[in-house]
Amino acid sequence: MEKWNQTSNDFILLGLFPQNQTGLLLLFFIIFIFFLASVGNSAMIYLIRSDPRLHTPMYFLLSQLSLMDLMYLSTTVPKMVFNFLSGQKGISYLGCGVQSFFFLTMACSEGLLLASMAYDRYVAICHPLHYCIRMSKRMCVKMIMGSWILGSINSLAHTVYALHIPYCQSRAINHFFCDVPAMLPLACMDTWVYEYMVFVSTSLFLLLPFLGITASYGWVLFAVYHMRSKDGRKKAFTTCSTHLTVVTFYYAPFVYTYLRPSNLRSPAEDKILAVFYTILTPMLNPIIYSLRNKEVLGAMMRVFGIYSSIKL
Repeated sequence: MEKWNQTSNDFILLGLFPQNQTGLLLLFFIIFIFFLASVGNSAMIYLIRSDPRLHTPMYFLLSQLSLMDLMYLSTTVPKMVFNFLSGQKGISYLGCGVQSFFFLTMACSEGLLLASMAYDRYVAICHPLHYCIRMSKRMCVKMIMGSWILGSINSLAHTVYALHIPYCQSRAINHFFCDVPAMLPLACMDTWVYEYMVFVSTSLFLLLPFLGITASYGWVLFAVYHMRSKDGRKKAFTTCSTHLTVVTFYYAPFVYTYLRPSNLRSPAEDKILAVFYTILTPMLNPIIYSLRNKEVLGAMMRVFGIYSSIKL
């Protein structure tokens, strides 16, 4: 039986895996994925910075996506691994707040960034003559700064409120990181008003960008369908399908997790979905953008001297 001082302000993270050999094996698998994702996203950032041919708005936005994915991983995985290997499950009050803040910031900012990337493809394909004006360096910086700032403000508001809720039950969070919805069942007050605010916030930062992405790619697909050049149509379709794959991997688990009523959610299901968008998706993003992108593969050969025989 694990001892815990209920008068402490600290929390307990129950974790993802059981403390046995199966759990250890699964943990090593997560560590392997963490290593691949860290290397892949770091390499993508270095590649975009090093190759002048990738100094375009699309790849500038992509480098920010890789940076956010790196921060996603660093926010959740190291603490989970440390707790499992050390046998400790505690996380300090301040540590829980910091973890929650950075997780929510990345979640909100990445949704807005994906909408900016969709707009970039919409302008590039539907209004190519206006691309340099609409997607200037200044505009690109504004999009990125807006994503970070809005995500941080929203995250700060939720984190501060969640940490000021009185917790009079067990402080054992049934998750592997400090996720606000997983903390609410521990509160000794009625949180339905705040749960409603979480729903509204999620709708603003997930559904509205998703509607923008859907509209952008709807116009893109319409324009691609009417292209006369078969090569141009193929290139545009490949680029857009890559982006849509990333959008699907990001939005599907988030929407399913945060827009469901609390009475229909289960901790086990939430933890599995969280693994998908905090660990698996950051690993898949650089793979998707590199294997299906001739420009990135070409940059890999120029910068790293890698020869790729992959057919696109």
